[in-house]
Amino acid sequence: MTTHTKRGELRKTTRVGKNKNKQKMKTLTFVMFIASTAILGSCASVAKFPISSTVPAAEITAKKTQDKNKNYTIELTANNLASADRLDPTRKNYSVWIITDDNATKNIGQLNVVNGKKTTLKTVTAFNVKEIFITAEDQGDLSYPMGTEISRTSFKPSRMKSMTN
Repeated sequence: MTTHTKRGELRKTTRVGKNKNKQKMKTLTFVMFIASTAILGSCASVAKFPISSTVPAAEITAKKTQDKNKNYTIELTANNLASADRLDPTRKNYSVWIITDDNATKNIGQLNVVNGKKTTLKTVTAFNVKEIFITAEDQGDLSYPMGTEISRTSFKPSRMKSMTN
């Protein structure tokens, strides 16, 4: 494409330069998106539970995040988890337990399995969680696990930062 300048000179312009700038902006935007996703993702630690011989169809994950008050939010998700009354021997509920940094065992709640498709438990604790595990129990208000252990996993040690820094 050729254009005339005010002085009557011919000047050749191309669209290639404009297209290169647009491509650079798209690339920069994409890189910034990936970087911000990585930064936000680094605020959480995710642990996948191994396959359980007791409930092999269950797919269980746990996510740990730290809030601005330095408390830890634990979110456990279980897909395809059979109801505790379908186990052999039958149980009444699933209890979720944590092992803290100082090796204390704490009951953080129960999984309410209604249809087996998806069950979640979300709770906040002041304790940093090293390990998390699930047991099938006859009571829900236990202070120490007594039933069958379903599965256990560990959170990788990390320098977890607050999500609100």
